[in-house]
Amino acid sequence: MTQNKTNIQSYITIQNNEIVLNGTSVFKIEPTDFADFSKQAYRNFEMQYSKFFKMDALSKLAFLGSELLLSPITSTEEENNIALVLANKSSSLDTDVKYQESISDKQNYFPSPAVFVYTLPNICLGEISIRHQLKSENSFFIFDTFNTEFMSNYSDILLNTNKADMVLCGWVEFFKDDYKAFLCTISKEENTKFTNETINTLYNK
Repeated sequence: MTQNKTNIQSYITIQNNEIVLNGTSVFKIEPTDFADFSKQAYRNFEMQYSKFFKMDALSKLAFLGSELLLSPITSTEEENNIALVLANKSSSLDTDVKYQESISDKQNYFPSPAVFVYTLPNICLGEISIRHQLKSENSFFIFDTFNTEFMSNYSDILLNTNKADMVLCGWVEFFKDDYKAFLCTISKEENTKFTNETINTLYNK
């Protein structure tokens, strides 16, 4: 199979209380915890999705990044053929720890269904899919570090086998308020803005 060249269309990085979209800082606040940062970011961009406040931190992180990349190019009225390929190091451990704490004390035993539902890392893929009407391929991988070669190759295969018109891929890591999200959209459409850029160079900027 001859692979067509794929191209980065846009990218976003979220870390250290700042959101950088396509190389430009679009939101930054004084140091605070992620709960406060995510709430302020949500309100700053006037996102209208009340379920956001019920999500765990990992899903909020993935949602913020995907919302800014996908909202300008998707329609909530029709299905969008965009694949999701995400990865991180800690899986859903941050939420797993919170759930374990809720069942460890026999004197105060209170397992929360609202917390339990987020004890899988791929739940964030479901949240993005529901929001943007995605019924295409989605996968969540666990790596020690962001495996840019794997993610790039996997995305290229999805595009070149026509499994998706576009791929949203990247890294969404959250554990104990230490977080970083890097997401980018990739397709076969030409884009002169990021002609010589790779996922690896953008991730490390």
